Amino acid sequence: MSKKRERTRITNPEPFLPLGSDAFSTGKKRSKSPKHHQVEDKLVPSTVSAKILKEALLQQKEVQREEDNDNNVTDHDTGNKIVFPQSHGRKDDENVDDDIDDFEGFSETQSQSGQLNFEDDINEEDERLLDAFLSKDDRPVRTLADIIVKKIKEKDAQVLTGERPIPKLDDSIIELYKGVGKLLNKYTSGKIPKAFKHVPSLQFWEEVLYLTEPDKWSPNAMYQATRIFASNMGVKKVERFYKFVLLPRVREDIRKNKRLHFALYQSLKKALYKPAAFNKGILFPLCESRTCNLREAVIVGSIIEKVSIPPLHSSVALLKLAEMEYYGTTSYFTKLLIEKKYALPYRVLDTLVAHFMKFYGESRVMPVIWHQSLLAFAQRYKNELRKEDKDGLNTLVERQRHNLVTPEILRELNNSPPTPLSVVNRTIQEDRFDIPDVPMEED
Repeated sequence: MSKKRERTRITNPEPFLPLGSDAFSTGKKRSKSPKHHQVEDKLVPSTVSAKILKEALLQQKEVQREEDNDNNVTDHDTGNKIVFPQSHGRKDDENVDDDIDDFEGFSETQSQSGQLNFEDDINEEDERLLDAFLSKDDRPVRTLADIIVKKIKEKDAQVLTGERPIPKLDDSIIELYKGVGKLLNKYTSGKIPKAFKHVPSLQFWEEVLYLTEPDKWSPNAMYQATRIFASNMGVKKVERFYKFVLLPRVREDIRKNKRLHFALYQSLKKALYKPAAFNKGILFPLCESRTCNLREAVIVGSIIEKVSIPPLHSSVALLKLAEMEYYGTTSYFTKLLIEKKYALPYRVLDTLVAHFMKFYGESRVMPVIWHQSLLAFAQRYKNELRKEDKDGLNTLVERQRHNLVTPEILRELNNSPPTPLSVVNRTIQEDRFDIPDVPMEED
């Protein structure tokens, strides 16, 4: 399994025939003039082209804003004040603000039906087996408040040792953002305060965000904050927002209500706008917490199942989950990512085989979701596995058996053609002295 392998790319050179091509023409000229709606179909309407240009401009400004935030950090007025960035293209900035302020809140029917629960997907017997793999230690979830308190203690220690302390915020700034926090506590719909939209561009954005008390925000305010931060922050910054603000709020809502508020569910979907930050800020911390129960896994997993994720990020997520210490619900996320049917690199496939083989000597009864994830892996990638990998998985399922799933796994592994490594890596060789005859036309 440590051998390196290369994937051969198979291309499909099927030609693409655009509309209006003469591939199926009968040779007769059109006797009638084209109708009005047929002429319009060939051209993009001016309104659509204007929207496309507007979206392209907004995306270009977003990329430029992220680069400016990462590279050009303000060096002046960091002692006692926060300097808000001045907008150069005022008209375009208003368009961006209008897009954020278009939010009219979620309707009552959405909130009632949107209190998402997945009772049908949760099996009590499987949940009991999964509990055997969860940690019994009650580890508290770190929040933004814990991070800020730690920084304050470090600041006091720096003052005692004579080091440069963390700059103190101005009193007017503190009062301003405490007032913003009170508005966000009762927010349902409408415009977001302008001061809150400037938070992603601030150098000490975590301290400012702490003043608004994110743990008391309304679900609709959390959704709006996720929209703003996912669009205007870099990956590293928004990852911290997901990990220390959004994820604890989602888990707390599921723990209290046994379901998830519709606005928080939509916040998780918006968080996938940056898949790398979603993996590092939501998925990996949830699995590494060692306390993720089946209900949380089903709710978060439904978003992974519905939303399209780039193949590269899915491969990295599978690689990380396979190398992570196993805690039961990890198999659920592994199964969902496998069932997306992406073409995975051989390194990921070898890591997944090694992940399943770790359970060869496991004495505990494996949950059904573990057998289902192994079945999904065998179904999707059986033609990419080597003979020694299939032999190892055959011996594994003889030790870890399930009455219904194991026969299906064996059928998939034993009825698939072997893929030897020499065939995959063999290059095409030509003999210049053995050229086939080419028929020529007679003169």
